[in-house]
Amino acid sequence: MTAPIVLAVDGGNSKTHLALVGADGSVLALVRGALSSPHHLGVDGCLGVLEQLFEEAVDQAGLERDGGPVAEIGKLLLAGVDFPAEELHLQELVSARGWAERIFVGNDTVALLRAGTEKGWGVAVVCGAGINCIGVAPDGRQARFPALGEITGDWGGGYDVGMAAVSAAARSEDGRGPRTSLERSVPAHFGVETPTELAHAFHLGEIERRRVLELPPLVFAESDRDQVAAGIVDRLAGEVVALARAALTRLELTQEPVEVVLGGGLLKSADGRILDAIAAGLAEVGPDVKVHPTSSAPVVGAALLGLDELGAGPEAQERVRRELTAAVERVQPAAPQIPVTMPRSVTDG
Repeated sequence: MTAPIVLAVDGGNSKTHLALVGADGSVLALVRGALSSPHHLGVDGCLGVLEQLFEEAVDQAGLERDGGPVAEIGKLLLAGVDFPAEELHLQELVSARGWAERIFVGNDTVALLRAGTEKGWGVAVVCGAGINCIGVAPDGRQARFPALGEITGDWGGGYDVGMAAVSAAARSEDGRGPRTSLERSVPAHFGVETPTELAHAFHLGEIERRRVLELPPLVFAESDRDQVAAGIVDRLAGEVVALARAALTRLELTQEPVEVVLGGGLLKSADGRILDAIAAGLAEVGPDVKVHPTSSAPVVGAALLGLDELGAGPEAQERVRRELTAAVERVQPAAPQIPVTMPRSVTDG
């Protein structure tokens, strides 16, 4: 008989967490790896990352594969799986690998919603390398978004915020845009002196363009003192509001008491300007819309969904929240130190 184990996966645009969890909520293994989004890697690349992490987790848990499934339930919730046909295709491929008796593949927003609320319904907005949203009504109806970037009207996430900062710095330097402290702090973060030097380094491939994902903390830090940085943060808040508003409206939940959960690297610890702007924007959508970030990693939500299916009680759910959150913290890499400078020659214009 298959052991009552849950395979929980949060596969993102920048990293992947894969956990094996017992039916009592105990964490048997947690491993962290590179991005596994099929949108960026393709299906084969995605499966390659997951296969490697799965084998590491099995070894870490001290389990033996006897040819049968390791887990009873697998919840694989991935960024870049945006259409039902994509979910079904990947689900069939993963099921054929025999990792679990029953496999469910869905978008990572599903994990965030479960991580952030016990209701099982509401709205979740994830903002990491990219941005996406899901709304679930009490009767199970869903409102989803393709989240394919510019071709589906998206703006937001670490890449867009970082590129907005790079662009603002360049326009400050050459006079096309307003003066901003980003003109100095953005190139300084990459070890160069000017936006022009930074552009040249990007152009030649000396600095990977994807490293703009490192810039949002810098933008947030300067937003209280620099109008251009503040404008970028306000735009991000507006995009979060737009997504949540659309989901709530489509599901006819604007007059219901409903939670909007915020997560992902940019929003899980949101406070100050961005959280205030999001809360103010959604207060205009409905009188009982409550906004809150969740500190729980999406892999916790994936594990909880698996435990829900096993019929686990509150004690198991509380245990997996506690143990898996601690485990995620242990495997989390140290945050990069981002210099924040406010040159008088720039900010005083």
